[in-house]
Amino acid sequence: MSNFSPTKKAVAKKWLSEMQNNSETKAPSTAATPPLPPSTSLPTNTTDDEVVTPGRSTMVEPKDGLEHAFTYYYGMLIHQQNMLQDHVRTGTYQRAVMENKIDFKDKVIVDVGTGTGLLAIFAAQAGARKVYAVEASNIAEKAVEIVAANGYADVIEVIKGKIEEVDIPEKVDLIISEPMGFMLLHERMLEVFALAREKWGKPNCKMFPTTGTIYIAPFCDRALFKERQDGASFWNQSVYGVSLNALESKAQQQLFAQPIVGYFSPEILLTASGKAATHIIDFSTTTAKGLEVCEYPFEWVIDRTELMHGYACWFDVKFFGSSSMVCLTTSPRSEGTHWYQSRCLFTEPVAVNKGQLIKGTLSMIANEHSSFQVVLKCEIDGCNISATNVIELHDQHYEYLQQEY
Repeated sequence: MSNFSPTKKAVAKKWLSEMQNNSETKAPSTAATPPLPPSTSLPTNTTDDEVVTPGRSTMVEPKDGLEHAFTYYYGMLIHQQNMLQDHVRTGTYQRAVMENKIDFKDKVIVDVGTGTGLLAIFAAQAGARKVYAVEASNIAEKAVEIVAANGYADVIEVIKGKIEEVDIPEKVDLIISEPMGFMLLHERMLEVFALAREKWGKPNCKMFPTTGTIYIAPFCDRALFKERQDGASFWNQSVYGVSLNALESKAQQQLFAQPIVGYFSPEILLTASGKAATHIIDFSTTTAKGLEVCEYPFEWVIDRTELMHGYACWFDVKFFGSSSMVCLTTSPRSEGTHWYQSRCLFTEPVAVNKGQLIKGTLSMIANEHSSFQVVLKCEIDGCNISATNVIELHDQHYEYLQQEY
């Protein structure tokens, strides 16, 4: 594990620089990766005649042999490095495993989306008898090298392929994964996490993490709202004698449909500390299908008179082990992570008064972009005042360089 522990702003600048530097990178050349020797070739555990287990029914897979965008993304070492350098993320996973060695000792483990194999190695270090490390992207080949270099090739078997398509020869005692996207559900890896339990889990199979909690709170951010409003002003002009005005309203609609991903100060929240609405997902019982459509009702009591510009969201996951409970949080009141936090805007602000009760829902409907369409609805209790908006979760606007809090 990396000992890298910079400030949020330093991490943000580094990630932004790396993403910009790689924005024009073409598909990696296969010549850059030497072929694996026969003794370390990756099993896929599938044949052309096998029946594929149904997975995420609304996911569209690439045709003509093209690589899925997320499979390509996670196959690049630079993106694996970004996650490993998130010491909150990686250190919390290590602590969750090492403080609960009793759940790993002599057990059979599956690591879903193993990446470089780090979580699989944590499991082996905790005494696992066998670890099946499943990875769909080409980083699986690098995981084999990391596993062998650290002396765990006799315990960890890296399997290249999708959970929906591969198989393993035995049921498992525990499934570990880092399947979270921003707002918890983005990227739809939680469905794969649940599917692995449905396919391979023993009746009392443990899930690490065990639960995920989405937090939702109203917020006021005049600067952000104005920035989004002004973003469409380019279209309110003529260029080279051609009027663009007809597209201004459409441009503004698209801007307000983008979730804002970045750090924010908890001071923008319009509820008292600890009073955000919550929804808990139990990974030990939820199904892959059940995560395709989610609706989270909520109520808030407004803490001060202000303009409400939308919903602020973050999440945590908890590891309920036999010896201890460990929590990984992305709260704006805690140390930063590569997940940041998220804000979803209304197209018009809502004036709210201290003490008013706000009721509403946040609905998430899975789409073909490995993400969700988010429908925001709220109303002020006892008033004929409401607000709605539709957010396209896959079309994020990143504010990496937001100031450190």
